[in-house]
Amino acid sequence: MAKRTRGSNRPGQRRPGAAPARPTLRPPARPSAGLSVDEETRAAELESRIVAQERDAELARARSRQTVRVSETRRTGSQGLLAARAAEEYAYVVRDVRRIVVVGGSLAAVMAVLFVLIDVLHVISVA
Repeated sequence: MAKRTRGSNRPGQRRPGAAPARPTLRPPARPSAGLSVDEETRAAELESRIVAQERDAELARARSRQTVRVSETRRTGSQGLLAARAAEEYAYVVRDVRRIVVVGGSLAAVMAVLFVLIDVLHVISVA
C-alpha cells in the first residue's frame, strides 16, 4: 500500500493555504502619440451621428408604443390588453350564438310545418 504524503494534490483539490493562481492582467499597449486633430474631429462627428441615430430610434419606439396604447384604448376603453382580448373572444361568442339560434329556429320551423301537415291537415298519414 502506498503512503500518501501531505503535499500531494488530488485532482480538484488544492493544498490548504494555497491561493488560486491568477493571471496578471496588463493594460493593452497604447500608441505613444495621441490622436491628431483630424482624428478627433472625425471621432466627434461619428459620435454625434451615433447619438442622433439612438435618439431617433428611441423616439420611434416611443411613438409606436403610444400608437399601440391609443389603438387599444379606442378598442377597449382604458381597460388594457386583457379587455381587448376578451372583446375579440366576445365577437366569436356572439357569432357562434347567432349560428345556434339560426339552426335551432330552423329546426323549430321545420317541426312546426310537420306538425301542421301531419296532425292538423292530415296530409301525411302515419300508420
